Amino acid sequence: MNEIIKNKLAILPDQPGCYLMKDRQNTIIYVGKAKILKNRVRSYFTGSHDTKTQRLVSEIEDFEYIVTSSNIEALILEMNLIKKHNPKYNVMLKDDKSYPYIKITNERHPRLIITRKVKKDKGKYFGPYPNALAANETKKLLDRLYPLRKCNTMCDRVCLYYHLGQCLAPSVNEVSEETYKQMTDEITRFLNCGHTEIKENLQKKMLEAAEKLEFERAKEYRDQIANIETTMEKQTMMSADYTSRDVFGYALDKGWMCVQVFFIRQGKLIERDVSLFPVYREEEEEFLTYLGQFYSQSNYVKPKEILIPENADKELAEQLLDLKVLQPKKGQKKDLVNLAMKNAKIALDEKFSLIERDEDRTINAVDKLGEAMGIYTPHRIEAFDNSNIQGTDPVSAMVVFIDGKPEKREYRKYKIKSVQGPDDYESMREVVRRRYTRVLKEKLPLPDLILIDGGKGQIDAAKEIIEDELGLTVPVAGLAKDEKHRTSQLLFGNPLEIVPLARNSQEFYLLQRIQDEVHRFAITFHRQLRGKSAFQSTLDEIKGIGPVRKKKLLRHFGSLKKMKEATVEEIVELGIPSDIATTLKENLDK
Repeated sequence: MNEIIKNKLAILPDQPGCYLMKDRQNTIIYVGKAKILKNRVRSYFTGSHDTKTQRLVSEIEDFEYIVTSSNIEALILEMNLIKKHNPKYNVMLKDDKSYPYIKITNERHPRLIITRKVKKDKGKYFGPYPNALAANETKKLLDRLYPLRKCNTMCDRVCLYYHLGQCLAPSVNEVSEETYKQMTDEITRFLNCGHTEIKENLQKKMLEAAEKLEFERAKEYRDQIANIETTMEKQTMMSADYTSRDVFGYALDKGWMCVQVFFIRQGKLIERDVSLFPVYREEEEEFLTYLGQFYSQSNYVKPKEILIPENADKELAEQLLDLKVLQPKKGQKKDLVNLAMKNAKIALDEKFSLIERDEDRTINAVDKLGEAMGIYTPHRIEAFDNSNIQGTDPVSAMVVFIDGKPEKREYRKYKIKSVQGPDDYESMREVVRRRYTRVLKEKLPLPDLILIDGGKGQIDAAKEIIEDELGLTVPVAGLAKDEKHRTSQLLFGNPLEIVPLARNSQEFYLLQRIQDEVHRFAITFHRQLRGKSAFQSTLDEIKGIGPVRKKKLLRHFGSLKKMKEATVEEIVELGIPSDIATTLKENLDK
C-alpha cells in the first residue's frame, strides 16, 4: 500500500457513495458502491482475500470516491460509472443483443411487422420475444388470420398476398377504418393471450360453414385453428396466469456468481439467459448491480413483474427498476425461483473446471510472465509483425492481448508508407512511431509490454522509437523463431538476454499464441493487398480497359481464371471491341 492510499483511507467519510479504483496508468479498473465508504474501501486493504480480489488490489495505485445522499443513489451512480468507464474488473453485460417485438404500425393502412427497436411512434408493440423463431412463427400465423397490408409502400396493383387471402389490397380497394380497427383489436387480444377465445370463435365459424355445406370455407377455418394450436400451444404451461414476468435466481461459489433468468410470456417459459462472472463484494450488492445492468444495457423492455430470491434487497430493486418486484415464499412462483437458482448452481459447477483452465492459460500465465521478466504484470500486451515479399506491398500488423486473451476490436493494420524495398528495421520504426504517437496524442492506454516478432535488429529499432524518440518507459521484448518457424526464445533486457521459460509452461504457450496470432493477422492483410494489386495491374495496364469495362468483365466472368479460359468471341459479345478483346486475351495468356 502506497502513501497516497494510506492518506486517503484515513479521511474516508462514513457515508454512502461510489469508489473508483485506479492502476498505475491512472486507468479506472474497478467501480463499486458502498453503504459506508469508509468501511468498504478499507476492507480491500486489510485482511485476507481470495485470488481474484488479491489480483485487483495488487493493481490499485490510487482511488477516488463520490459521496451520495442515499444507497439507491449510489447504486444508480455505480451503474452509470461502469457504463462510462468500462472497468475491466466489473461485471459487464457485453451481449448487446436486442429481442424482437411484433408491432402494429400507426398508419392509415396498418402493417404487422417484426422489429428490434421500440420507438415512440404510437405503434402497438408486443413482446419482447427472446426466441426470435417464436416471434416469426406468431407473425406468420397472424398474417394468415388477418389480411393487413404487407408492402412497405402502397402498390398500384394487387400483389401475390391478395391472391393468397393475406392482404385486402388497399391500393385498389377501399378499406374502411372500422375494418382495420376490428382486425387490430383482434390481433391485440390475440397477442395479449386471447388466442384461446379466437380459436373458439373460429371453431364456431367452422361448424356453421359445415352446416351450410360451405366445405372450402370450413376447411380454411380448420387450417387456421390448426395453425393456432401448432404455434401457440406446443409448450407446457408454466403458470396459471398470463402475466409477463422474468424470474431471477443466482448461485455463489468460490468467488464466482452465476445468474439465471427465466423469461415467462403468456404463461410459458420461452427462453432463459445465463451470466457468469467474478464477485469482489457482498453477493446482494453484486446481484443488484447485475439487475440494473441487465435492463439498462441489453435493450430489453421490462416485464410486468420480476421474481427474485428472498435474500435480495426487494426495496432497492423496486427503486432501481421502477417495476413490481416479488419475493415469493411458497407456491408456483416460489418453485420458479427455486428452479432458476438450481439451474444457476448446476451451471456454476459445470463451468468451474473450464474457468480454472482458462485462468491458468490466461491471467495466471500473464502473472508468471511478468515475474519471469521482472516487470509489472503485463495485463495489456501489444505485438507487432511485418510482412512483405521482396519489398512488395510491405505491411505491418498489431494485435492486442488483455489478460492473456485477444482483444480483436483493438487490432490494427498498417501500410508501410516511407520505406522502399525489403527493410524490416525501417518498417518497424515507422509503424511503432505511428502507433505510439497516436496513443500519446489521443491519450489511449499504454501497453504493459510490447512484443516484436523478430530478432535483435527489430527489437533495437522499436526501442529506439519508444525510448529515445518518444521518451516512453514501456518494456520491449522480442520473439525469436527456430528453423521450423516456431516460437523458440523470448529476448529481453539491456543487453538482450534470453528469458528462461519452460517449454511446457502456460506463459510460453501464451507467447506462442500471441506470435501465431500477429503473424496470421499480418500475413492475411498482406495477401489481401497483394491479391488486390495483382488483380488491378493485370486489367488496368491494358489499353482500352477502363473502370466500366473492367466492371462488366468481372461481373460476367467472376474471376481472372474464367476470363482467361474465355475466347475472344465471348469477350466481344460483352460489347468489348475486337482489337481490345484480342489484346486482353494475349495479356491474360501471358
